Amino acid sequence: MKRNAARLNGAAHLLVGVLILSLMMALTTDAATDMTMDEYDELVSTYSVDDSILSYKDYAAQFEENYPDAQIVVTAENLDRYDEADETADPVIYTDYEGLEGDSVYTSDDSLAEFTFTVEEEGFYNMILEYYPVEGKSSSIERAIFIDGELPYEELALISFNRVWTYDVEEGEADESGSATYDWGKDNQGNDNKPSMVEAPEWLTSHVYDSDGYITSPLTVYLTEGEHTVSLLSEREPMVVHSITFGQAEETASYEEVKAEQDAAGAADTSGITVTIEGENATKTSSQMLYPIQDQSSPSVSPSSAKELLNNTIGGNSWRLVGQWIEWEFDVPESGYYNISLYDAQNTVRGIYVSRRISIDGEVPFEEMESYGFTYSQSWREDVLSDEEGNAYSFYLEAGHHTIRMEVVLGDFSDIISEVQDCVSQLNSIYRDIIKITGVSPDTYRDYQIESTLPGLHDELVAVRDQLNDTIEALEALIGDKSDKETVLITMRDQLDDLIDDAEYFVRTISSYKTNVRACGNWITQVIEQPLAIDRINIYSADTSIIYENTSITDKIGYECSRLVYSFIIDYNQIGNVAEDSEDSATITLWIGTGRDQANVIKAMIDETFTSVYNINVNVQLVDMNTLLKAELAGEGPDVAIQVANTNGVAGAVLNTGNDTPVNYGIRNAVLDLSQFDDLEEVTERFSDAAMEALEFEGATYALPETTTFPVMFYRKDILAELGLEVPETWDDVKVAMTVLAKNQMEFGMLPTEQIFASLLYQNGGTYYTENGEASALDSDTAVNVFKEFCEYYTDYKLDKETSVEERFRTGECPIIIADYTVYNNLVVSAPDIAGLWSFTQIPGTVQEDGTVDHSVACTGLASMIMADTEYPEECWEFLKWWTSAEIQTQYGREMESLMGSAARVPTANLEAFENMAWPVDDMEALKEAFNWVTGIPQVPGGYYSWRNVYNAFYTVATNTDTASPREELMDKVLYINAEINYKRVELGLSIAE
Repeated sequence: MKRNAARLNGAAHLLVGVLILSLMMALTTDAATDMTMDEYDELVSTYSVDDSILSYKDYAAQFEENYPDAQIVVTAENLDRYDEADETADPVIYTDYEGLEGDSVYTSDDSLAEFTFTVEEEGFYNMILEYYPVEGKSSSIERAIFIDGELPYEELALISFNRVWTYDVEEGEADESGSATYDWGKDNQGNDNKPSMVEAPEWLTSHVYDSDGYITSPLTVYLTEGEHTVSLLSEREPMVVHSITFGQAEETASYEEVKAEQDAAGAADTSGITVTIEGENATKTSSQMLYPIQDQSSPSVSPSSAKELLNNTIGGNSWRLVGQWIEWEFDVPESGYYNISLYDAQNTVRGIYVSRRISIDGEVPFEEMESYGFTYSQSWREDVLSDEEGNAYSFYLEAGHHTIRMEVVLGDFSDIISEVQDCVSQLNSIYRDIIKITGVSPDTYRDYQIESTLPGLHDELVAVRDQLNDTIEALEALIGDKSDKETVLITMRDQLDDLIDDAEYFVRTISSYKTNVRACGNWITQVIEQPLAIDRINIYSADTSIIYENTSITDKIGYECSRLVYSFIIDYNQIGNVAEDSEDSATITLWIGTGRDQANVIKAMIDETFTSVYNINVNVQLVDMNTLLKAELAGEGPDVAIQVANTNGVAGAVLNTGNDTPVNYGIRNAVLDLSQFDDLEEVTERFSDAAMEALEFEGATYALPETTTFPVMFYRKDILAELGLEVPETWDDVKVAMTVLAKNQMEFGMLPTEQIFASLLYQNGGTYYTENGEASALDSDTAVNVFKEFCEYYTDYKLDKETSVEERFRTGECPIIIADYTVYNNLVVSAPDIAGLWSFTQIPGTVQEDGTVDHSVACTGLASMIMADTEYPEECWEFLKWWTSAEIQTQYGREMESLMGSAARVPTANLEAFENMAWPVDDMEALKEAFNWVTGIPQVPGGYYSWRNVYNAFYTVATNTDTASPREELMDKVLYINAEINYKRVELGLSIAE
């Protein structure tokens, strides 16, 4: 039977006992709190720079330890207020929803739900939510939790709740171990198909945990006697809430205690039993990222093949983030003690171990399983769950069906990582204080009197050095041996020792200091990732030995030799099924130029939802797009090319300049004019006019847009608060901010790219070309004045023209930067040391004559084209329509994010699909506001000369500030631009400007 996730169907569920609370129960006329949703949002966005909001540890230290036995259950009946999108709304109440008796309240992805309850005994209480993850955008559910209208501590500003996922494939009969089995299906190359993931929602009960994993125990709140409110502020995704329970989490007993109790009850060892679970046969996971891996690294993996790609393991780098879990099912034939071992690989994180919380039948069997460590090893190996002396743990299991779940936790490293993160924050603060005095490139022959200017510096350095030293000692005690993970911390500590002896040493080492601080930040990124791959799980009697085949050196050598031979036989550029033309169906060739992960996902989607529907075969080839032109000239090109970038052919590099490839190919008849298809106008309604701008020329449309990216303005909330700066709204505000930043030896970060220049041009009413595209319009007064202003940012305000703004944003050198909006994903994933300290908004605008502000911003992106020599234009057009549709772009975006994490979030050009991407609510609103101002960069014959010459003019002005005039340099270059445009138009038989 096919495993399909239960989906939220509004009409159906309304029939199953949905009640509108305003009709069925009377809400109190006064809300539980008088704060608006906007005020709650403001609390969440500013908590990181609000000193009054403590960390969990500091919060808990304020109160005496008192843990009442009382349990308080808050249900839908306690709902006192419900808002959606900053407006009072009628809450939806479900009765007996999805089999759970009683009322439950639906909370949308942009809502505030407040419940009132009474506490009779003062003390600390854990919070437990019983919830149902209704259909949303397939990402984790996020809420902020407030008590009595206040954020008790930082960690409650973002609490994550998991969804449940399973494979969307046919499930076979359970094997002899009681474990699930699946019919993966194969392509015609003999490779296993990778399964898609679907939601399998169910009622879940979850304690409230720190989303970062630094606090490993369930979070608590301190409640006094009397009436209180608990507020759930939605930050991402909807969910149905049945209850919030305030009570005490049960402490897990030690192995020794549990074993003694079970022995006393008569438990005994089993004999001769072995139950093996294949890792890839998981029944549930918490993330789309957790699906089978096709591993060919060792012949000992089960199953293995030197030729075909088989689904044979699970986890690896995809299973690295705190809170992710995988669950398997199994049966044991008799009650008694069993040992458990895993055939696994942890060959990523050197110097430390990764940790998992292991539970059986929903409960952690004993304390040692709360955080079990797996050390580094270069190859696959057996890990028997055992104590520090190597004695295998005995797990008591009743005869019958069971589940085993493994969840990523930071374990013993949580406190260490938290301490290093705190150190990095302090070190960055010290760095900003220093560069306010010395600048980023101090004069080594000058005495800056640093200690007298910063009288508290010595104590700060000593405090952070001591904290770092304690952390290093804790790390050594935990690992037991010297580790390469200590090196970074020791280097930082040693440098602090030198700076404590002489603060003026900063002048000579400020660059290395910044490098060491950055290395500590990267250390956090590396250590919080906890990857582990699992091939098999064995549950077996203590008198039984597990035998692994193909583990000898001879086996490995033979296996690698076979792989070498097959590498000469198999075409690895071909992805998935390879079809030939037939009388029944056409076969088109698709080129993809991004990466193998993307190609595999696209091929799987094609086989599942395109070929099966349209009866059109697609052969997918992964190629270097730099070869596209050569292949076309040789008659060896594809029928369709997707993810096409600008003429340098590098898909990931089309962020700072317009995409000229479609028009350049189109005017030379190398790609089809899509306007020949009757439904083009209907299809282009999927995209913004700006996204189509660069793909059209003189009434012809040469491609469809795949992605749309544009710059936004990122800002550091903590530093702006320190400096008393508001977020700039206009370029005049930017100039004021740059003055303040310069006084503090900081910078506004903005690289001189075409998108920045074009944005300034559009905001001032300028254009690139004359109306018919026959000549450049950059010799207009508007363009000249814009160019002059553009140059002044780098000549008068001395902005850096070359250094990446992302890293300087992270260190605080540039607390405000303008960068492509996809940088957001990089910062979320790669900069945990500044998590919560930054945000973004649209780029600054230009004040118009009527007082309004124009925030126009230039966009670019990837495109999809049909090559002109295709024998199947109609079939290729069907493919492009399918590929750029909202449903497929949404699915592709979610598949890529599930595979590679949020850093791979697709900036799709399809407007409907864009709204389906898993952005937090407030960030989505900011992006949608910026999208309203997006403008395209037009392409004309010879247009590649435009930005090239504008940049040459800029470079001359920026390097010869005393002699070069912006007006003269630009006007001179416009002559070259017009000459090239005329040359190309004559070559193509087009009219030229008089």
